[in-house]
Amino acid sequence: MKRSPEFQHSVRQYINGRWETGVTTGRSINPSDLRETVAEYARADRNQTDLAVRAAADALRAWSLTTPQRRADALDQIGSEILARRDELGLLLAREEGKTLPEAVAEAARAGQIFKFFAGEALRVGGESIASLRPGVHVDVSREPVGVVALIAPWNLPLAIPAWKIAPALACGNALVFKPSELVPACGWALADIISRAALPAGTFNLVMGSGREVGQALAEHPLVDAVSFTGSAANGQRVLLATAARRAKVQLEMGGKNPLVVLADADLELAVDCAVQGAYFSTGQRCTASSRLIVEAPVHDAFVARLKQRIASLKVGHALEPGVDIGPVADGRQLQKNLDAIAAAGEEGAEHVWGGEQLQRPSEGHYLSPALFLAKPAHRIAREEVFGPVACVLRADDADHALALANDTPFGLCAGICTNSLRHAMHFRRHARVGMTMVNLPTAGIDYHVPFGGRKASSYGPREQGRHAAGFYSILKTGYLRA
Repeated sequence: MKRSPEFQHSVRQYINGRWETGVTTGRSINPSDLRETVAEYARADRNQTDLAVRAAADALRAWSLTTPQRRADALDQIGSEILARRDELGLLLAREEGKTLPEAVAEAARAGQIFKFFAGEALRVGGESIASLRPGVHVDVSREPVGVVALIAPWNLPLAIPAWKIAPALACGNALVFKPSELVPACGWALADIISRAALPAGTFNLVMGSGREVGQALAEHPLVDAVSFTGSAANGQRVLLATAARRAKVQLEMGGKNPLVVLADADLELAVDCAVQGAYFSTGQRCTASSRLIVEAPVHDAFVARLKQRIASLKVGHALEPGVDIGPVADGRQLQKNLDAIAAAGEEGAEHVWGGEQLQRPSEGHYLSPALFLAKPAHRIAREEVFGPVACVLRADDADHALALANDTPFGLCAGICTNSLRHAMHFRRHARVGMTMVNLPTAGIDYHVPFGGRKASSYGPREQGRHAAGFYSILKTGYLRA
């Protein structure tokens, strides 16, 4: 197993093209080994956040007027360095967030690919020429940068999610301030370090680290911030929405899910179990697309549960850098306690415990939790509230129509999956599942970066992220009329 020094380095803010210290200092801890400090990081306050926003506002004109080729070259350079350093970045991610090393390296590669994709998109920002209804009048529709953008990212995908926010923001000509989660400041700094070498005008990209209550709220409320893209909890998303609505700023929110995976009686059970294990438990279940509600048609319910129990019992939980580990630690102590509280509440409410849910001891002290499985009723909290950990429940469905009704019986609407060999059932489910994304015979937690990402109901608000549709948030349409 690869070992890292007890302390790597101190990471600082990046404001107006300069590395700056903060008003206080925090530490990020390796959740696989609580003795290891991954990094000490500078924490900003409202004043330093204001400096970053004003630097972006000053830089906006210069960057917004650059050529598409200049933007494409910068993004391509960033993507190339990320890909060249994917192993190094993956190691840092695994140490700081707890994702297993293979998953972490794959995420680093994905971040690089995202920048490469948007390098191409920078060259494809186009418009329309439309015939007017009036003779002698020409009409065109063009896109312009939205302005100064604040990007607030979570801890669970600390390289990929910032990449899919930063890259389209820069491709569309915006200046930005990026705030990573306090759990993963070193990952945020590593991205900023690479971006700092792309020769952007000073102030075009800024990094501020600090609490959501202070730095995040300051960004959402700042009068010079034209748009806010936020990924995180529903409660914090609501605060961002209220702060931006008060001053009519543009806002994009991604706030989690309670995603169903439906297994019909005609499904390939081995495939269905594999989809459930990958969707519910890999990445320690810490994905907003995790399938934590497994809705199984009655004729195959018992067989599915038996096979699933056998599979999760064989999963290896351990240090994120240890070879052969399937599930790393929960990201931090507070998240672990939330998981344990949800598991305890499930038992108190009468959900049947099938497997796991115990805190584990390993050679290194960490936040280890065995994958948990319950048989639940639709009213149980474990079937309704997002846990964000390696915890799933199975709901019994009478038939396909009942399964669809159970799938839609949630305030969330990010994604939904179905395992079936019936094209009719698959197409009906895709049409009637009230979510933003559907998967057929695939895990719910697996998405491509070049297509839209987002949901409906309590999961998402505002324009979609990722792919060509990202321009819908990071740019503004302008319609021009001209008499020849």
